Amino acid sequence: MTAAQTVPGHRAVANWLLACAGMVFVMAIIGAITRLTESGLSITEWKPITGTLPPLNEAQWLVEFEKYKQIPEYQVLNRGMSLDEFKQIFFWEWFHRLWGRLIGVVFAVPLVWFAVKGMVTRSMLPKLVGLFLLGGLQGFIGWFMVQSGLSVRTDVSHYRLAMHLSMALILYALLIQAGLGLRHPGAAHRPDRAGLRRHGWAAMVLVSITVVWGAFVAGLDAGFAYNTWPLMNGEFAPPEVWNLSPAWLNFLENTATVQFTHRWLAIATAVAVLSYAWRVGQRADLPEVAKRSALWLSLGIGGQVVLGITTLLHAVPVALGSAHQGGALVVIALLIRSIHTLRR
Repeated sequence: MTAAQTVPGHRAVANWLLACAGMVFVMAIIGAITRLTESGLSITEWKPITGTLPPLNEAQWLVEFEKYKQIPEYQVLNRGMSLDEFKQIFFWEWFHRLWGRLIGVVFAVPLVWFAVKGMVTRSMLPKLVGLFLLGGLQGFIGWFMVQSGLSVRTDVSHYRLAMHLSMALILYALLIQAGLGLRHPGAAHRPDRAGLRRHGWAAMVLVSITVVWGAFVAGLDAGFAYNTWPLMNGEFAPPEVWNLSPAWLNFLENTATVQFTHRWLAIATAVAVLSYAWRVGQRADLPEVAKRSALWLSLGIGGQVVLGITTLLHAVPVALGSAHQGGALVVIALLIRSIHTLRR
């Protein structure tokens, strides 16, 4: 999404969109912490308005705790949990939802103001409204995910978890793309750089697929197994990678195969991103900003690979696991910016 014409205050609108992208980034980190601390099922109802405030007294806390005691996660995994322990996991899920509401307000209120002031074009306004509606859909997807763990399962569906994370990445990428487009509204397509752009977007597809399999790893707790690298407990691929039938199901539901797939997708992604960055660096006709962006992208993907390996070797502690998810979003932002500089 880019602006074809300059409008008054377009830089302010761009900064607002990029700030919203920053809030989505923070949201993803909070979501990772919520998942890794197993806090996501602590709130068993969806109250978009009245759920803004947490319990304010002991009686309200006991009511929420009793609701939690009715679901399988408590009955199977956390029976005997104290109220103080419940308050700890409740906080992260409540904070995750609160931050989502805050993003909605920070997006909606300035959007109305910018529209009234004529700071967005008629062609841009429907796209921004569409982004707001996607944000609302993301809230529903989050509840759809939570629902999967309230009746039979002791955790949420890893498919729904991947859907929730994927929608967050889509919103994040669209906000960045829109913000950069408004900052440089005169940027034009350069046919002589089309091959580089295709390479960059192909790398983006690989990044996205790798992130989806990372969500599968998280949802299946696959990161707690095979905490060795480069081999998986001394083997290139453990024999249990083909335990399920039909064979394709292993790539979606087999802990060993899902982790194996994520490892090799990450390597393929790193190769794609680094080769793209190298090609940008070799082009004498590109502006210096494009080469700097490619350098930062190389550092970002390198850091993400190291962070992923370190997270695996340490059996996914909360801090490293959350940072690894954040690293994926950093790579996405750097890649979008790099591709955008090719139009200058």
